[in-house]
Amino acid sequence: MMSGLVFFDQLDHGKYLNFKVENLHISECYNCHKIAVWVNERLVFPEHTTTTQPNPDLPDDIVRHYEEARSIVDLSPRAAAALLRLAIQKLCAHLGESGKDLNNDIKNLVAKGLDPVVQQSLDIVRVIGNESVHPGTIDLNDDRETALRLFDLVNAIADQMISHPKKVQEMYAKLPEEKRKAVEARDAAPKKHI
Repeated sequence: MMSGLVFFDQLDHGKYLNFKVENLHISECYNCHKIAVWVNERLVFPEHTTTTQPNPDLPDDIVRHYEEARSIVDLSPRAAAALLRLAIQKLCAHLGESGKDLNNDIKNLVAKGLDPVVQQSLDIVRVIGNESVHPGTIDLNDDRETALRLFDLVNAIADQMISHPKKVQEMYAKLPEEKRKAVEARDAAPKKHI
């Protein structure tokens, strides 16, 4: 019982039941009324994850990788980091880059004016994710805490490169049409040389 493992306990006086299962518990949520399964004091169903939800503006194929990484981060932080690196490659492709060479994609995004904080975030994901799929190179980054930070970085990149521009565009679209046309005319005017 103290080990926390599930085991059978033989009953001496059971007419219909000869065994009792120990350290396996089933509960019902007071709020949603769904069933939960516990081994000792550890929730095993439904799967519980401590990572953040994906940014809602991420494309669906990237969300699938993100969610898969969330589902396995407790079992294999290295595998989660590798999936997040793939998500970043797809995110770069979504942002107009090749999605094949992450280092080159980051370089091109920097040339297009990428925020240095986002660039550093991309490089963190690239290096840590890359090291996690090449055995024996760096073992320091294979821990769960590092993998959990990568989820936040993916969301930060999506926020900076997708969500923020989207919000600004939505606000700009709400400006009166004559004001937008005046801004466009101002920006289209030739610049004077001094």
